[in-house]
Amino acid sequence: MSTAPHPGPRPTPRLRLGYGTNGLTDLRLDEALGLLADLGYDGVGLTLDHMHLDPLAPDLAAHTARVGRRLAALGLGVTVETGARYVLDPRRKHGPSLLDADPQDRAARTRLLLRAVRVAADLGAHAVHCFSGTVPADTSPDEAWKRLTTSLTPVLEAADAARVPLAVEPEPGHLLATLDDFHHLRGLLGAPPPTVLGLTLDIGHCQCLEPLPPADCVRAAAPWVHHVQIEDMRRGVHEHLPFGDGDIDFPPVLAALADLTTAGYTGLTVVELPRHSHAGPEIARTALSFLRQEAPEC
Repeated sequence: MSTAPHPGPRPTPRLRLGYGTNGLTDLRLDEALGLLADLGYDGVGLTLDHMHLDPLAPDLAAHTARVGRRLAALGLGVTVETGARYVLDPRRKHGPSLLDADPQDRAARTRLLLRAVRVAADLGAHAVHCFSGTVPADTSPDEAWKRLTTSLTPVLEAADAARVPLAVEPEPGHLLATLDDFHHLRGLLGAPPPTVLGLTLDIGHCQCLEPLPPADCVRAAAPWVHHVQIEDMRRGVHEHLPFGDGDIDFPPVLAALADLTTAGYTGLTVVELPRHSHAGPEIARTALSFLRQEAPEC
């Protein structure tokens, strides 16, 4: 009597690595995507900005369709990011924000995020990234949180309808700066499910100001993570650094991210070096080499 051969252990899912286009702003988008595919990246953190995919362009739908075809041809996954510095206001970095005193200014940021949700849905993106913004002068914490929840509510509704989760990033210096702040936001919004409201977890930000080590932050945030950004950083200094120039011990972090992937995370881990565009192609090459050396399963 014959028996079927044992199939053996199932392969361990590997991290899906990407690179952020905000670190490749000296390249045309088609060239940037081709570079990342040639280097061996699995995907891209696509920042909506005037030099790549302009969210304010009148032909946004047609441009998005072209980008979608390019991504598909290259086999790249994508997360849509909304951290462009001057896409809404040429004079105010990241302005206007969801916390501005003027309701029309807040509405402009909400409209940008609604466009980002539509772009993400059209591209089949894993998530839409966003952040809270800094608290304006003479604004109480209660008022700032009220503005944030009110501004995000229509975005969450659109994300839910499009089945594209919103991934809020705790950002040093912002109203929502830590993992605890994220959970405070969830509570104010009535605890939306993780499929609607989740996290962009930036490993460098964890090193910068979280009380837990970055690897422990990954494990603590696991149920809500929809997008991961990664770079080196020093404790208490919010400066995105190439790997090896900061204080992060990467093997434990990459092991925690591998566990996250094994548990079902299908999103990207995106290298986030927005101030290194002048050397973007070489930085992208060395970053991927570093990650593969530190975590061969990448």
